[in-house]
Amino acid sequence: MRIVIQRVQQASVSVDGEVMGSIGNGLLLLVCFEQGDDDSVIHKSVEKISKLRIFDDPQGKMNLDIHSVQGEILSVSQFTLSWDGSGGHRPSFERSMAPQEARLKYALFNRELRQNGLIVKEGQFGSFMKVSLINDGPVTFTLNF
Repeated sequence: MRIVIQRVQQASVSVDGEVMGSIGNGLLLLVCFEQGDDDSVIHKSVEKISKLRIFDDPQGKMNLDIHSVQGEILSVSQFTLSWDGSGGHRPSFERSMAPQEARLKYALFNRELRQNGLIVKEGQFGSFMKVSLINDGPVTFTLNF
């Protein structure tokens, strides 16, 4: 499982011109499930994301988690993250989880984030999406599980 995390002032995702999800202050998550990812990976990633101290405290130090700032999450599935850039110039996504299984894992991932008390908006799995954001910082991290 790979996740790109971007701290944002605002973000939205749309499909065919219709906004599917929109947030203010919070985190944009680009989420990729790879072959072999099981539910334990989801539990670990949700725990990590909900406790990440990447928001500024009053002294400007990254010391607050998403709960502390009452931030929201915009979760967007992105299978293209499975390509690591090696082996030529044309991306290969053979490490990506099969779509039907990835759809279930993605739903479980978002459900677990909500069960951790987070407000989660989503893109539309499997669709061609347009993502818009104002990155705060910029602050961007990549997590691999």
